[in-house]
Amino acid sequence: MTDPTPDDAGTTGDAADARDSLEALRAEIAKAVVGQDPAVTGLVVALLCRGHVLLEGVPGVAKTLLVRALASALELDTKRVQFTPDLMPSDVTGSLVYDARTAEFSFQPGPVFTNLLLADEINRTPPKTQSSLLEAMEERQVTVDGTPRPLPDPFLVAATQNPVEYEGTYPLPEAQLDRFLLKLTIPLPSRQDEIDVLTRHASGFNPRDLRGAGVRPVAGPADLEAARAAVAKTAVSPEITAYVVDICRATRESPSLTLGVSPRGATALLATSRAWAWLTGRDYVIPDDVKALALPTLRHRIQLRPEAEMEGVTADSVINAVLAHVPVPR
Repeated sequence: MTDPTPDDAGTTGDAADARDSLEALRAEIAKAVVGQDPAVTGLVVALLCRGHVLLEGVPGVAKTLLVRALASALELDTKRVQFTPDLMPSDVTGSLVYDARTAEFSFQPGPVFTNLLLADEINRTPPKTQSSLLEAMEERQVTVDGTPRPLPDPFLVAATQNPVEYEGTYPLPEAQLDRFLLKLTIPLPSRQDEIDVLTRHASGFNPRDLRGAGVRPVAGPADLEAARAAVAKTAVSPEITAYVVDICRATRESPSLTLGVSPRGATALLATSRAWAWLTGRDYVIPDDVKALALPTLRHRIQLRPEAEMEGVTADSVINAVLAHVPVPR
């Protein structure tokens, strides 16, 4: 192996510094959010892969606070949209506004023009408004009156939703679900974590004042750019590629599903596995990386048969069965 050139050495150093900065996010966000390390890791993986995240959990488990704390610790611009039944698509993307002084129309950007868009309770708005995010999520631009307008980079949609069995919710269409890189479930806290939450509030913690809670920027866009470049160089063997494909193809043959994972889902699983491998300190992907990201990357890309749901089968149980069945490369 040859010694790295000065440029290579600088790039390696930048990548190592970026990894350290992104690892520091956990400790920083923990100042505001208790016991949600897997969700924090998932959000970082999504940023590294230029993907979007769907956060699902019952009301009151700090989904919104988690995203706000991430934006504060990353020094990113963030905006929040509360999705309601009467929200219009233009309320998200922006619209043309007539200026009486110039007798011309000018574009007024909507909240989607930001680095981190918090789409709060996205499944409380009808599909027409939900679909207004599709172009932004996939093409990273907004087209109004035939003119495409690029969104800033980095750009991530972090959408929260309540479980669909709650009254007044609209299930997201499959086309939009497939645009989310990860679906992270936010569980109720353990007893000790809940005690810690109440102790913080009794000591004066204000979830609306993250600066007061001590959350400070520990990483920024430059760190993300260096990290993304390093992730792109993470090696993937032909055996790992075949393993990812075999997992996704196995879901299409499951008797419990009407819809298996698409090729886009396979691409997503490969991307998230590479990001996770790099975050854990390796420059190559192993089968355990694929297994670690299979549930959050695939659970929202499959559709259960009604009879399977009645028997208590879940998306996670189907994926776990597939992981247990598909041979692991050696």
